[in-house]
Amino acid sequence: MKQSTYHELNPLVRLKELELLTPEFMGRMLKAENMEEVETLFRGTIYGEYLTDNFSESFEEALGKAQEELLSELIKIVPDTKVVWIYTMRFTFHNLKALIKGELLNQNFDDLYIYDGFYSLDQIKTAIRTGQASGLPDFLLESLQEVREHFEESNSLQGIDIILDRKYLYCQRKIADMIDEPELTKEVISFIDFTNILMVARGIKQKRSRNFMSTVLSSHGSIPKDELLDCVEGDLERLTLFLRATSYGEIIEPIIQENTINLTQLERLCDDYLTGFYETAQTQAFGPLPVLALLNAKAIEAKNLRLIITGKEVGLTDEQIRERMRETYGT
Repeated sequence: MKQSTYHELNPLVRLKELELLTPEFMGRMLKAENMEEVETLFRGTIYGEYLTDNFSESFEEALGKAQEELLSELIKIVPDTKVVWIYTMRFTFHNLKALIKGELLNQNFDDLYIYDGFYSLDQIKTAIRTGQASGLPDFLLESLQEVREHFEESNSLQGIDIILDRKYLYCQRKIADMIDEPELTKEVISFIDFTNILMVARGIKQKRSRNFMSTVLSSHGSIPKDELLDCVEGDLERLTLFLRATSYGEIIEPIIQENTINLTQLERLCDDYLTGFYETAQTQAFGPLPVLALLNAKAIEAKNLRLIITGKEVGLTDEQIRERMRETYGT
């Protein structure tokens, strides 16, 4: 990829960054005394135009519509659309999971579809129903075929998630290698590593077998899969000791308590690490990282807004909400 093709796009990305909600604004929402005040603040943001009269029922839709509009705009102008898809691929695989389950169970899960900017609801449903391309890349069709074969043999819906989660990480690495941007590849590998670490930690807690975890973990990260599998047969303390000796040792240190990883903080740490990775995008004028940094920042913003709104609704304290919130890009 010729990075110089981004020099006209990235100034537009910088302008979009000015629309991001500030930490000070998030703090005001967090300190709001009631839902009426939360709603008033939310309606004053760029999401407000998408709200209906019923705030609690429409704020999720507002977040989704704003995301859809941003993706549509970026796809039209980004030099290599694979850069956008490497981020929205998470939605593609969510859609594959939901819609193939609907097909196999003879139920309608269309309302679970999330716009990914590339593959429409009809395209995915046609590919699932017929096994034909319908505009989807071959490796997605291969994933669907593997899922069908697994379901025919086992009748297990859990297997669908396992197969598609693993295929998602494979596709992340595949597309990153195709884009051939070193910093992007580094980010994807880190994402795969953290995903593997999360799965191993959960597998240990759930007492999963080595064979089961072997079907779940990806071999496309930087931490050897076999070494992670060795940790499955131990406990969280053994995993923590192993991770301390990897390149992520210093990163996980803040969430280690009594020589064991704090699982409730591990997922947040992953998000914060990847957000911090994008800080390098602030100094890049000619590469794809600023586009991805913007998409990541918008996703973190939506996640934090969702945490505040739902947290307030269910009666969580400000401190309980704050400890779950993610760090924001550029802060």
